[in-house]
Amino acid sequence: MFRDIMSTRPFSETSTKQPRTHIFEHRSTMGETAAKIVHEEIVRLITEQGTARVIMACAPSQDDFYAALIPLAQANAGIWSKVHIFHMDDYVGLTAEHPQSFRHYLKAHFLKHVEVASFSPLQAEAADIEEETKRYDALLAEAPIDIICMGIGENGHIAFNDPPVADFSDPVRVKVVELDPACRQQQVNDGCFASVDAVPQYALSLTLPVFADAKMLACMVPTRLKAQAVLNTLTAPIGTACPATLLRTHPRAYLFLDEAAASLLTEETRKDFSNGQ
Repeated sequence: MFRDIMSTRPFSETSTKQPRTHIFEHRSTMGETAAKIVHEEIVRLITEQGTARVIMACAPSQDDFYAALIPLAQANAGIWSKVHIFHMDDYVGLTAEHPQSFRHYLKAHFLKHVEVASFSPLQAEAADIEEETKRYDALLAEAPIDIICMGIGENGHIAFNDPPVADFSDPVRVKVVELDPACRQQQVNDGCFASVDAVPQYALSLTLPVFADAKMLACMVPTRLKAQAVLNTLTAPIGTACPATLLRTHPRAYLFLDEAAASLLTEETRKDFSNGQ
């Protein structure tokens, strides 16, 4: 169903290694640069193919990116009105109106400010959750995904592909996952829930092959809490112990860090993954 993403893939000619890594002193500057690059890619896609399909993450780590992207999108309404938006995960059982629902986050931080062609949400409160995974799988399969705007979890997850459930050769695009304890703790660390007990145990998540098959990955990762995950992403063996190592197998991946998130990287590693600027 999907190509084997562990096979050899070419690195970008403009970077020593993938992902092309940009490091900034402040997370606000990180968000501004990421937004500019993503917006420029959207403009190119709409100019060349008339439409774009984009998956967007929902987490506090994305706040600076969305804050910078909104004015760019508003100033180019004709471009963004041709963009179809998907999101990558949500807590099983939460409605779209629940304040901790990822649909609620995306609407509040981006969609209520920008008119897009469509938004296709995961219906996490569906009575038949397995049928919902099949419905969303079919939506994703209709055409290639052009861009995924994403983050990395403290345990190295992307979407809710925590190490215990991550599969580089997953046979489906969407699945129900049980959240790893470290992932549930991160939701508390992020201020989204008051305690681990309040964090839902299960979620819907896009799987790793969706990220492997996207044309471009734009990954925004701020704060010291993500420093170990960033180090592992760039230096650990590629595999499910750190699912975000997938970025090193992708032919067109960008990693945007603030200095806090990059604080464990050696000068050699920084040079290896330099964006070349």
